[in-house]
Amino acid sequence: MSMNTFGHLYRVTTWGESHGPALGATVDGCPPGVPITETDLQIWMDKRKPGQSKFTTQRKEADAVEILSGVYEGKTTGTPVQLLIRNTDQRSKDYSEIAEKFRPGHADITYWQKYGIRDPRGGGRSSARETAARVAAGGLARAVLAEMVPGLKITGYMVQMGPKEIDRSRFDWDEIARNPFWVPDAGAAEVWAGYLDDLRKSGNSVGAVIEVTASGVPAGIGAPIYAKLDTDIAAAMMSINAVKGVEIGAGMGSAALTGIENADEISMGADGPSYSTNHAGGVLGGIATGQDIVARFAVKPTSSILTPRTTITKAGEPTEIVTKGRHDPCVGIRAVPVGEAMMACVLLDHILLHRGQVGENRGKIG
Repeated sequence: MSMNTFGHLYRVTTWGESHGPALGATVDGCPPGVPITETDLQIWMDKRKPGQSKFTTQRKEADAVEILSGVYEGKTTGTPVQLLIRNTDQRSKDYSEIAEKFRPGHADITYWQKYGIRDPRGGGRSSARETAARVAAGGLARAVLAEMVPGLKITGYMVQMGPKEIDRSRFDWDEIARNPFWVPDAGAAEVWAGYLDDLRKSGNSVGAVIEVTASGVPAGIGAPIYAKLDTDIAAAMMSINAVKGVEIGAGMGSAALTGIENADEISMGADGPSYSTNHAGGVLGGIATGQDIVARFAVKPTSSILTPRTTITKAGEPTEIVTKGRHDPCVGIRAVPVGEAMMACVLLDHILLHRGQVGENRGKIG
């Protein structure tokens, strides 16, 4: 049984391991005639690639994308697009000491229990390096979205690192690209830098919360019950390595609201329906309202740390483990472009589904 593919019409299959020769994605269902080059995709890959600051893993990977098929004379042909990313800076010897041990908080133990074999080099398939392929596929999805829905924009950013949250009264969209944390709060970025540096030097790690906002999303995409837009967004975000929780709109916080507080009141604006608030996160009944779609996901702390932890061996014997090598003290930093990529893939998938079933929206207002 293979579970390496996601999407309905825009279907992405990722493949490869952290310390193998390469990894990548096969994208089926991409519409023809979309202008795309490797340079276009590299813009998004560069946001995710490691080694860009002391706050991420120092593994040096160019994450250069190669397009092997599905593109002719700079445009997609409608056939499968094969995207290849070569691994060039593996240090598999860093993992030789843990081949017989299980890292607490890591998928080592469950992969072994299920398959009876595992690749200990960087975690193999369970490594966050797999997400490079998703970012490449998301870059292609963005190129298609730019053709189909020119005003659609997807922006990810960190809103929490460990116990430290941003001050939303200081939210600045322009600040996101100015700091290594993709955080829209300059004050928070300064505090987080010192906090994470101390954790890094002590051999520890910390989790984070990432928020992804999609603006300009057409009202009407999505479907009721089993094909809900927010269902697929939640599943896409939850599938990212190390993610342990997902929210749409007010999310878990909606449980603390009254009906009066939670209802996003509706009025008629110059360009159609207008909402007073956005507790729904841009989705009602599984269908987009036309408001910003807002999703958040929580990333757990990196499991590979230098602090000794108690564990067992394959033989069931008690032991201690220290994971050497190059690891992110906060993997949430590089999860930001991954969340953006997954949002792009899901939105394109649902736009294609909507076009196939409905075409243009049938219910007119005003």
